[in-house]
Amino acid sequence: MDTAAELESGSDGRRGADASASPVRQMSLWPPPRSTRHTGRRRRKATVAAVVLVLLLLLGAGGYALWAFVLDGEGAAPAADGEAPVTDFEGSWSGRMAQVDTDGEPVAEWDAQVRIEEGAERGSTAWTTFTCSGTLELSAREGDRLVYAYTETSDPQDRCVDQSELTVRPDGDGGLDAEWASVTDGGTRMVSTGTLDQ
Repeated sequence: MDTAAELESGSDGRRGADASASPVRQMSLWPPPRSTRHTGRRRRKATVAAVVLVLLLLLGAGGYALWAFVLDGEGAAPAADGEAPVTDFEGSWSGRMAQVDTDGEPVAEWDAQVRIEEGAERGSTAWTTFTCSGTLELSAREGDRLVYAYTETSDPQDRCVDQSELTVRPDGDGGLDAEWASVTDGGTRMVSTGTLDQ
């Protein structure tokens, strides 16, 4: 009988010859499992890269917003091409208006005081000659002109129209060219023009 040592060395012929010829004992048709040792590290690297990219984008956007804020008149909203910045309209203004009827005939001259709030979205006005006052609300922006809807809040002598439209634009000398347009109760269109100064 063969000893265990002889069996291991392959002394019984074929089996031993096969064992010494190839170190492979068994074959598998399935690939070996992949190592998951580095998978977590790859995920962390991808997450860190995504976070860094988002931070860089946020910093870039914030830097641009700050740059636009500083360069455009101390925080005024940037104006589009051909538009005047809102800071050109903000503040208190006053001037004398000349009113004409549909045929261009003079009707009256009157004094107006206009206050446009910061951001130029709203304001108020007083027609001092007629002791009328009202509110202004921005209704349109047309190039370098702002158009406000006027709504009357006080008219003790019943001399003013309830609603009208104020159009203002910078006159190039630090003032505003102003035009009030209204329709009387009788259906007559009235236009008043003048310059408002601070």
